[in-house]
Amino acid sequence: MNRNLLPFALLCGLSVLLIAGPALAATLCVNPGGTMGCYSTIGAAVAAASANDTINVAAGKYKEDVVIGKPLSLVGANRSTTAINANGLSNGIYIDGLDNPGLSGVVVTGFTVQNADFEGILVTNASDVTISNNQVLFNDKSLDPSGPSCPGQPAFETGEDFDCGEGVHLSGADHSIVANNVIQSNSGGILLSDDTAETHDNLISGNLVMNNALDCGITLASHTLYPNQPGTAHAGVDHNTIANNQSVHNGFQGEGAGVGLFSDGSGPGFVSGNVVINNQLRNNGIPGVAFHSHAPGDTFADNMIVGNQISGNGADSGDTATPGTTGINVNSGFGFSPITGTIVAQNMIKDEADQIVLNTPAQVNIHLNNFLDNTIGVDNLGAGTGDAIENWWNCAAGPGAAAACASVGGSGVLFAPWLTMPFQGGAQ
Repeated sequence: MNRNLLPFALLCGLSVLLIAGPALAATLCVNPGGTMGCYSTIGAAVAAASANDTINVAAGKYKEDVVIGKPLSLVGANRSTTAINANGLSNGIYIDGLDNPGLSGVVVTGFTVQNADFEGILVTNASDVTISNNQVLFNDKSLDPSGPSCPGQPAFETGEDFDCGEGVHLSGADHSIVANNVIQSNSGGILLSDDTAETHDNLISGNLVMNNALDCGITLASHTLYPNQPGTAHAGVDHNTIANNQSVHNGFQGEGAGVGLFSDGSGPGFVSGNVVINNQLRNNGIPGVAFHSHAPGDTFADNMIVGNQISGNGADSGDTATPGTTGINVNSGFGFSPITGTIVAQNMIKDEADQIVLNTPAQVNIHLNNFLDNTIGVDNLGAGTGDAIENWWNCAAGPGAAAACASVGGSGVLFAPWLTMPFQGGAQ
């Protein structure tokens, strides 16, 4: 080699080494006996892991409260055989971005998570989290429903006394996915809230959420932002998508909707731009979809309820009460904050005394829905209006024209023209 080229060649080789990047992520393992080079606890493996490592957890039972503060993938062998039993502990799995700012890129899959005092799986202030193919069962053991209260729950959970945070709780989460989980027999199912930061742009999809006795199957709730005092503006729950879930028989001992969009009344809440689409919402304690605004200054804007199958749910209560069993309740409560830009379209609603109830000083847009009973299709209890043209009212003759037809309740509901056959493009 030409001696003049030697320094250049060495320099190029050094450059290649420098740009090769960090070492490849490692794979760690866990089994109950800690054999074959594996850890005996999930927590020990998490502590030993570096960023972006994968931890494979063998079948077995692990009595732990697993806290994750770094990007990694936690993979159970099978959700029916790999169990985190958090009996007497706070949570089953806590993805803690509150104490680890900027946390992003956590995956949890393949576990049964059960018996925690508070949440089965809790996420705070983290991005790009995926929670998939798990079973979350029998959590919220600390709940005292007679209070209601949840002794010992962290102060940063500002609005969960009634449910101890539910089976899966995202607070301050964004661009995350909760998919294809079974979430059953907790106090409530899945909660998205803004206790610790804005919760936005998340996807909740393909989950079976059922038999959560005291609260909703899926809740989008705006709460006081920790550590602020009640009365201050909330951070917001916005631009989340709730799609293709089954929310069945929740809230049957309390006040749980299939999907609830709520503000807790502690200050100006923000629940906007969310989409509830293609879900099955059946036999829940209060309506299939319930909007509850309880405080002046709440912002509920541009939420969409589209293509859902809704049947056999209960009446709403309190300041958002409905006259009877209800499919969808859009209700401003005693705060009288307008719920604006709401679209209710392409839903199939049956086995409800009131298929859609309105009580808000704003217009609600209601189109291409199939009202499949001769009960009240749209019941307007408030001062606002319902633009309810182009719906199927269970007969070709239109609202109230014959005994078989659904009808209109109250005033301010525009219903002509109507569909003369059921809408075929939505939920059938």
